[in-house]
Amino acid sequence: MPRFLRLCAIACMGASLAACATVETATRSAPLEVPGFQEIQPSFDVTEITVDVPRDLRVSEANSYYPIADIVWRGDPIGDRHAQITELMGAAFAEGTGALEGVQPVMVDVEVVRFHSLTEKARYTVGGVHSIRFDMTVRDAQTGAVLVPKRRVNADLDALGGRAAIESDRNGNGQKMRLSAHLAQVIKAELARPLTVATAL
Repeated sequence: MPRFLRLCAIACMGASLAACATVETATRSAPLEVPGFQEIQPSFDVTEITVDVPRDLRVSEANSYYPIADIVWRGDPIGDRHAQITELMGAAFAEGTGALEGVQPVMVDVEVVRFHSLTEKARYTVGGVHSIRFDMTVRDAQTGAVLVPKRRVNADLDALGGRAAIESDRNGNGQKMRLSAHLAQVIKAELARPLTVATAL
């Protein structure tokens, strides 16, 4: 092949390779299309609340400072603690959601994980913390579809002790009253939390 033709062929090959490299670089640097997220404010109207206190949660009636158990409760006379907590939380949650005037009817499922209040010994000396945990799921009242997947809620409340606890009892605001009012506010706040949803591409 004449020298001139060989040079032309080499030049053409170099131009072709350069063009390929340019296209690949442009593709590699293109931004990835990923979905975005935004927060929306829920508008719930609670039509039903179900509170489950599993029977396998351990109960303690020991009058020590900190019994090792899932359920410690002294705000009612001795009895079925599972049933007492079911009633207490159901009433508190009904109170907390009663003022909601949203547009979407929903059902709220609650499963208690821990309800560790104070014993008499702790309450009338050092005080402590009402340690309360529950799982909450929100479902559409008509279809049953899950709107808010199950999430763990920490509903702890500082507990009065010693003279402050005695005075609170005398004023008709014992630990059951304080806990009921606190739980009503907790459920109201949880149902007002913004929801994070994916936006369309």
